[in-house]
Amino acid sequence: MDNERVRAICLGLPHVAETLNWGHYPVYWAGDRDIGGKMFAMTDLDGTGTGVLGFHAGGERFHELLEIEGFIPAPHLARAHWVTMLRWDVLRARQVEEELRMAHALIYARLPKRTQTVLALPDAERKRVIAERKRTLAAKAGGAAKTRGKG
Repeated sequence: MDNERVRAICLGLPHVAETLNWGHYPVYWAGDRDIGGKMFAMTDLDGTGTGVLGFHAGGERFHELLEIEGFIPAPHLARAHWVTMLRWDVLRARQVEEELRMAHALIYARLPKRTQTVLALPDAERKRVIAERKRTLAAKAGGAAKTRGKG
């Protein structure tokens, strides 16, 4: 298992978006974050962070995974039931895939209704709605930057 395999698994799940956050963390979202999607997994590309893979485990599975040597509560996300896998060899590849599928399903089920409604749209319409939302957010960000600059 490695970053590329995790990426392939995550992007193969329904309605997943990928961003690069905090400099070197690919973050996988159930639904695009601009329409209310929520992250369910992330990896560390350059190995400078804690562990190699973090994901949402859910309340019950969180405690089970922490019993396995090589898992720790995810820094900054443990209270939301995220775990960090310290090495790629902690679980077999198939087990990692199952955990990622479960993380995605748990987060997807908790998305706001309006987000789930957008994700249920036909592909072309969904892409249009997401693109419109991104344009709106970019315009707001541009207007806020201009406002700050006038002070």
